[in-house]
Amino acid sequence: MAEEYDTADPLSQPVGANPVPPRPSTIHNIFIGPNGIRAGWRLLIFFLLVVAIVAAMVKVPAVKDFLRTHPPGEFTAIGLIGTEFLLQLFPVLLAASIMTFIEKRTFADYGIPLDQAFGKLFWQGLPMGFAMLSLLLLLIAAFHGFSLGAIALSGTEALKYGSLYFLGFILVGIFEEFAFRGYLQSTLGSGIGFWWAAVALSCLFGYVHRGNPGEAKFGLIMAGSFGLLAAFALKRTGNIWFPIGMHASWDWGETFLYGTPDSGITAQGHFFNSSFHGKPWLTGGSVGPEGSWLVFVVLIVWALAIHFLFPAKPTSIARSKTGGEVEFHDGRAESS
Repeated sequence: MAEEYDTADPLSQPVGANPVPPRPSTIHNIFIGPNGIRAGWRLLIFFLLVVAIVAAMVKVPAVKDFLRTHPPGEFTAIGLIGTEFLLQLFPVLLAASIMTFIEKRTFADYGIPLDQAFGKLFWQGLPMGFAMLSLLLLLIAAFHGFSLGAIALSGTEALKYGSLYFLGFILVGIFEEFAFRGYLQSTLGSGIGFWWAAVALSCLFGYVHRGNPGEAKFGLIMAGSFGLLAAFALKRTGNIWFPIGMHASWDWGETFLYGTPDSGITAQGHFFNSSFHGKPWLTGGSVGPEGSWLVFVVLIVWALAIHFLFPAKPTSIARSKTGGEVEFHDGRAESS
């Protein structure tokens, strides 16, 4: 008759027997998963940190004075730089910095390696975004819906506004891409997979634009579609510096150079006095060129350009010890 041992009591087991690890409690399983703290809890902590930091920032006297003199409804170069940094980019980066200690991760794990800041991928993204915007305006003009107009600024004024808006939209690009395709994509993707996270966050990205003055439903759809395009660029390049460049130059071209609405927002200080003529489906109406139906033609061209510029790396699938799949990209393993 086989001898029985009490597996709950290590002293009852024979010498040399492997002790049975204690089964995690239900509470443990609610908060802790295979990747540490579960994705949903990490997202909640991140969100609460951002809210707390923003709440603290708006109580700083200097910040309160700045917001009083640069209200959100008036889109100016200085106002863009200040509000984008103080109330959006800084809180998100500070919250992410805290999360690196909690999660024992780095900014590279969040898709924004600091050693590649403003490197080759960023400078490749800049002409891509501007070229795609110019293509869209050319298509609208081909149907007699867009005119470039006269030059509104020259000399030092043009240089000043061009530089300030360039800086402002780099901040916009870093904030929006890091928030949606950086930290949130990395964290949510670890829980539900890359593309499910990309779809969910692209829908959210489109939705948050609804508060812009002049925005419309089709513009929200386009913003969400751009989110998917940026996620595709992230997948192919490995980080978000290329999407940051695309994002910044698209917004800069709309707001400063061509002087068109950007997601329904018009601004003070632009180079050309452009104008639109025709129905909103062609021109984008109050949304700006990205509200035109022709934008989907451009998005397809854009995706093809990324596809050929950054071919997919050879991938082999292996089964990990935990039962999950692991993708190997040029010898580097990534869990999926």
